Amino acid sequence: MANKPKPQRAPGSESPLGDMDADTFRRHGQRALDWIAEYLDHSDRYPVMARVRPGDVRAALPAAPPEQSESFDAILDDFERVIVPGLTHWNHPGFFAYFATSGSAPGVIGELLAAALNVNAMLWRTSPAATELEALTLDWLRQLVGLPDGFEGVMYDTASMSTLHALTAAREATIPNVREQGLVGRGNLASVRVYCSEQAHSSLDKAVILLGLGQTALRKIPVDAEFRMRPEVLADAVAEDRAAGRAPMAVVATVGTTTSTSVDPVPAIARVCKAEQIWLHVDAAYAGVAAMVPNCAHILDGCDGADSVVINPHKWLFTQVDLSVLFSRRMDMVRAAFSLTPDYLRTAEADQVHNLMDTGIQLGRRFRALKLWMVLRHFGAEGIRQRLAEHMRLARLFASWVDAHDDFERLAPVPFSVVCFRAHPSGVGWDEAEFERFNTKLLEALNASGEVFLSQGGKLMGRYVIRLAIGNLRTTEQHVARAWELVQHHARELASR
Repeated sequence: MANKPKPQRAPGSESPLGDMDADTFRRHGQRALDWIAEYLDHSDRYPVMARVRPGDVRAALPAAPPEQSESFDAILDDFERVIVPGLTHWNHPGFFAYFATSGSAPGVIGELLAAALNVNAMLWRTSPAATELEALTLDWLRQLVGLPDGFEGVMYDTASMSTLHALTAAREATIPNVREQGLVGRGNLASVRVYCSEQAHSSLDKAVILLGLGQTALRKIPVDAEFRMRPEVLADAVAEDRAAGRAPMAVVATVGTTTSTSVDPVPAIARVCKAEQIWLHVDAAYAGVAAMVPNCAHILDGCDGADSVVINPHKWLFTQVDLSVLFSRRMDMVRAAFSLTPDYLRTAEADQVHNLMDTGIQLGRRFRALKLWMVLRHFGAEGIRQRLAEHMRLARLFASWVDAHDDFERLAPVPFSVVCFRAHPSGVGWDEAEFERFNTKLLEALNASGEVFLSQGGKLMGRYVIRLAIGNLRTTEQHVARAWELVQHHARELASR
């Protein structure tokens, strides 16, 4: 039978039932790519923080979904008209809040290709390249930060999820038959303890809640003058809990705490954990990548004795949200906690491969490895080290300006790229409440400028903290100097009122 001619349609028109056709996709895709290139090159043309009020974005768009197809030009127009002005621009070089980061151009391309491929990396056979590229890329990262060969990596979305999985593995290793029997109604079980410092991330509270241990299971250890966990107090707490019949399950040490970026003494903590046979998890979500820089390699000392370590490429490795990595030398316990294979997911090659679905609660898994692989290849180890070192230099420079000024004070060491400081006008007899009110107003004025965005970091030793965090690829000394000018200007304005 002769081949029937394909039905003809006008160039650029769309099938009534199929997807957007290739020509139309190219046209709109090119417009989007051009917009992205311009945006990344000139992200500082926007105010860092959105100038909208609650409800403005929603009110600017229809309340009901469209019944008929809409022009994609109109959709992109609304993206520019409504969505972009309602964004806080994390790619802005004046973004100094939280843990400043940036989505790099190679990461954008990686996300674009991953979105186009739309693969699900749950099984090796559902996407062999996604599974194997994840293993390879994470082994590259392991080598770059100096973790030993015994550590295997797996990707999740955020450090909160990585830590939750690590503590689930610790629970599996500590509590007999917990996977099969759970915790409820087992009167023979001792209460469990998880230890961290007073400066540890709040995701630990959520983890113990979700694991059914209860928030009171989390014991927070006091810190020293540089906001680091005190290992001798940890050892005493473990001994006290054992004497009271409690079961120590895990210790979480932090390399780069959320407020001050302090580094817990991991070697000493690891010795306590080894002697007591307690799972040691290290939260290096922010600062772990700094170990790539030669003079910071020591920050992961002691991690060779950890059971698990989390590092987030989406924090300071120029990789788009979301991508967190859990490294563990006891990945067998992670799989023991989560592996569950129904008949419809059994495959002939299961004994030859590691299926990623066995390493966590989720079945469906995005192709996250592609963007990280592209970022590592594009910048190279040397390029990454240079950029990280420059961010740390800029932070030290800002800290030196704070230290040299009589009306400001630095509130914590600067081991990485975050500066904790506050205004402290000389000659005033304020109490802490008055200093806090002044600095709250200062932070509001800074962020209202549209040029910079800084965040408050809670309190350190009872003192209100303003945090300046550097991590954007496009942030230069000029942007940091401008931030310092604004800090001084608004502090003077407020003090003169």
